[in-house]
Amino acid sequence: MFEFHQDKKKYFDINIANVEQYVLPFLQDKIDVVKGMRVLEIGCGEGGVLKPFLDRGLIGVGVELDEVRLVDARSWLAREIENGRVSFVSKNIYDTDIEKDLGGRFDIILLKDVIEHIHDQPRIMAFMQTLLKEGGVIFFGFPPWQMPLGGHQQILKSKWLSKIPYYHLLPMPLYKFILRAANENVDEMVEIKQTGISIEQFEKIALETKYTIINKKHFLINPIYQYKFGWKPKEQFSLIESIPWVRNFFTTCVYYLIRKNTNPLS
Repeated sequence: MFEFHQDKKKYFDINIANVEQYVLPFLQDKIDVVKGMRVLEIGCGEGGVLKPFLDRGLIGVGVELDEVRLVDARSWLAREIENGRVSFVSKNIYDTDIEKDLGGRFDIILLKDVIEHIHDQPRIMAFMQTLLKEGGVIFFGFPPWQMPLGGHQQILKSKWLSKIPYYHLLPMPLYKFILRAANENVDEMVEIKQTGISIEQFEKIALETKYTIINKKHFLINPIYQYKFGWKPKEQFSLIESIPWVRNFFTTCVYYLIRKNTNPLS
């Protein structure tokens, strides 16, 4: 397992740096991110992605199923909680009350490395429309399933298995056999395999659930790798980005910004 997955505070700080240097500029290319806006993060973990938004005066809400992760979030963002700038909810997003739990609708919703873990992705995409203010946007950052480490091998305990690319694409029986042989958590990794999403799947779901893609960026080298491995981020080559399906194998991260369609006929 890579050491930054063990050091939660370091990963918290990595997320802050990544958002400040890459995610916020991506949003600001299309929208004004200003003080007083309301921002929701679904699958917020320890809150590192939310922190730069709070620092700019936005009001944040983080929803996280794993209550254990919120212990650190409430510790590292204690001042922001005390000042009423952020709150955290340990619930399934479908079970939240939009007023009681979330305090109303949002200008921005964030899903950073989350959509690829969610079952029934069309359902969550459609559901989020009920959480958006008029003109609100949703940001997605995720690794296409077919990319070298799209199976999230990096979270495995095995040092050698965590660094082998592409074997998550093997047929399920063989994939399970390899994981069992290494004494890994088979159920967790199989679930990731079942929910992985490609670029084409994401764009199709966005279209079918009545969204417009207002910004997108594909990366050959994921920006967060700068902090994890010291690798310089690099956008995908335009030729590769233009080839459906093939691009998934060589694109380590994609950013998308979508907005609910305003055209009733769309």
